[in-house]
Amino acid sequence: MGILEGKNVLVTGVTTNTSIAYRVAEIAQAEGATVVVSNFGRALGITHRIVNRLDPVPPVLELDVTDPEHLAGLADQLRALGVDRLDGVVHSIAYANPETALGGRFLDTPWADVSNAVHISAYSLVSLTMACRPLFAPTASVVGLTFDARVSWPTYDWMGVAKAALESASRYLARYLGPDGVRSNIVSAGPIDTLAKKAIPGAHSFNDVWETRAPLGWDPTDATATAKAVVALLSDWFPATTGEMIHVDGGLHSTGA
Repeated sequence: MGILEGKNVLVTGVTTNTSIAYRVAEIAQAEGATVVVSNFGRALGITHRIVNRLDPVPPVLELDVTDPEHLAGLADQLRALGVDRLDGVVHSIAYANPETALGGRFLDTPWADVSNAVHISAYSLVSLTMACRPLFAPTASVVGLTFDARVSWPTYDWMGVAKAALESASRYLARYLGPDGVRSNIVSAGPIDTLAKKAIPGAHSFNDVWETRAPLGWDPTDATATAKAVVALLSDWFPATTGEMIHVDGGLHSTGA
């Protein structure tokens, strides 16, 4: 029996089969979960095609986490699919304008683009969680994804700031939802060659850093280790862990120069 047997999990941000969210959905299903995935806009068509590789093929919801109507209707959409209890939510959503907010343009980024990055990449963790709250099981688990925002990174710029806000938001969710039995944690992954990473100018340089400094080594083409950590946090194997950030980066976070 898998560690998610009998659990219902919503996985957001599933795009190509190289995405962390896709690998999470795949492993979660293998561990016994009933999975629902979501995306929106032009990416929704990609999601519909890529989930056909999963067995069983999960239902796909259109969910724009910046749209109040989408959020307000989310619980009803899940109920319509027969999901009347939600045991886990995976937040795999982030965006910053690569032309203004990334790639070394930090000092000149206009507020409109900053606010958009923070809204989509950080505030949405809270708004998504609250939209799902009516369906939460007594031991529900919320898991977000970050690229360690305790430090600054070349080219990452305002996405780094947004991820720092995400990490903090998760801790506050842990504080306020803990009395309800809901856990909120973050997985900090090393660089993985996803579609999102390719949109960051100069992000390929991260692979060089990890190649030379990660004690356990690091394969940027394989999201399995990160996805396994997410699935573990969704399970009952971390019943007293919340407000935490788990590093899955080959150990690089523990090293100096």
